[in-house]
Amino acid sequence: MNSRKLKLIVMPNCKKLGESIDYELKRINKTDNSFLVDFKPDRFGNGEGKVKINESVNNTDLYILSDVGNYDISYNYHGRTHYMSPDEHYEDIKRCIAATSGHASKINVLMPLLYESRQHKRKGNESLDCAIALQELEHIGVNNIITFDAHDPSVSNAIPRLPFENFYPTHRILEELIDNEEIKDLLVISPDMGAMERARYYADMLESDVGVFYKRRDLSKVVDGKNPIVEHMYMGADPRGKDVIIVDDMIASGGSILEVASNLRKKGADKIFLIATFALFTEGTEKFVEAFNHGLFNKLYSTNLSYVPESITNKNWYQEVDCSKYIAEIINTLNKKEDIEGLWNGKEKVIKKIKQKKKLEFENN
Repeated sequence: MNSRKLKLIVMPNCKKLGESIDYELKRINKTDNSFLVDFKPDRFGNGEGKVKINESVNNTDLYILSDVGNYDISYNYHGRTHYMSPDEHYEDIKRCIAATSGHASKINVLMPLLYESRQHKRKGNESLDCAIALQELEHIGVNNIITFDAHDPSVSNAIPRLPFENFYPTHRILEELIDNEEIKDLLVISPDMGAMERARYYADMLESDVGVFYKRRDLSKVVDGKNPIVEHMYMGADPRGKDVIIVDDMIASGGSILEVASNLRKKGADKIFLIATFALFTEGTEKFVEAFNHGLFNKLYSTNLSYVPESITNKNWYQEVDCSKYIAEIINTLNKKEDIEGLWNGKEKVIKKIKQKKKLEFENN
């Protein structure tokens, strides 16, 4: 074992997740000593910020954990309450790096939701924010980037010399789904062509068929920064009578995935489960409440990798999947320089769980 002393800086935007990861790290390493670093992020009244580290991080393997998608962190700005944006969360990551650079032996930035991940490619005179941010982190001394279900993993080409670890919580979500639901004759659906690779990954895990919707957009109009969808066209196996899961990396307003669910319901699908790594709910939950009440879907499964308020996680149609143990295992494995291969794909575990459940159902019948 060739590991350095492990330390974890948890930004205020993911305090609950960070504390759970610390608990799991203590359990894995059989210690009562916390891995959390004592530090203080602060703001001046004009909105400028600073970070102060209150303990030594010399010669440590340092992990900086930040949820750039948390929209519930506020500070006093010119006498008014101001809620932090992803840009401000990202700036605080850089402040932590500046405060520890030259002291820590290795700096790992862990952003479960990758900053600016949807601005991963450029059309015309657009900014290329995700690539620029990754290059900036490399320039200021980061040794490793860790994220989950990146919107387009090929953005790592912007930093070819820097490790870019993109993990998928697929097996954790499926384990939760299998434990909680009675599913049969399953069909995995991609809501658009861009999510097809993800859907095939899920289908491979479940050894099931896969279908996809093609989004026909009105390219002559731009609404909220994108071309509005005119029609969802389905290609794939007949969903009639099948249990269906619709998978995507994130839910923003939710309009698209709910329209797909409605389309599948009209085509005769039985149970419909929505799965998204990140549930952003940028336009609230009213659409989901109405859709659930009208029977368009059975449940939405998403992770705690980015902030979701309790007003949503307490809904009877929402199921949160805890990934803190998974993250702790990743951090511990990287710190000890052990083989990470076993953490990439939990297919065998998922298949075993499915077989066990089918056996139990057979015995009960």
